[in-house]
Amino acid sequence: MKSSFEQLTAAILALKPRGEILLETVPAPQKLAPHALAMTADVLEDAATGRFVLLHDPAGQEGWGGKWRCVTFARAAIDLEMASDPLLPEIGWAWLLESLKKNGCEFIAPSGTVTRVASASFGALEDREEDSEIEIRASWTPSSENNLVAHVNAWLELLAITAGLEPIPEGVSSIARNS
Repeated sequence: MKSSFEQLTAAILALKPRGEILLETVPAPQKLAPHALAMTADVLEDAATGRFVLLHDPAGQEGWGGKWRCVTFARAAIDLEMASDPLLPEIGWAWLLESLKKNGCEFIAPSGTVTRVASASFGALEDREEDSEIEIRASWTPSSENNLVAHVNAWLELLAITAGLEPIPEGVSSIARNS
């Protein structure tokens, strides 16, 4: 018989992302909560990468403000001009909040960081072009366990935005890749 955690996460494991995103279940951290599910995602052509961890402690954790916690990471290459925009951290955080809102996620206690990195290479690496990337690390507590899939979809949407994928128009379905 499946545990209640397995029952609640079965829909997440059955999730089929848009065709440009490869989603994979990976080993979850063991010491953060009694129950955890972890996934990684890569956007085709190395446009972006990310990780999603769903933590569950039936007793709740004070720092979470609940029994569940979503912990996410999204990183994507960006052009140097975008990296130099002083508003980029606020824009990255807005992408996260908009993704959660668009997917109907109810949550509390959001926290996170938005980091931008611009790199120049020297010495034996001087032939490399300058590059830059954005990294969004965030966590939040779902208000209920009723729609945990929406929280994963919000993270996938954030990943698509950071990768620069065109939004899928309302009423149009994406064709998922066969895994």
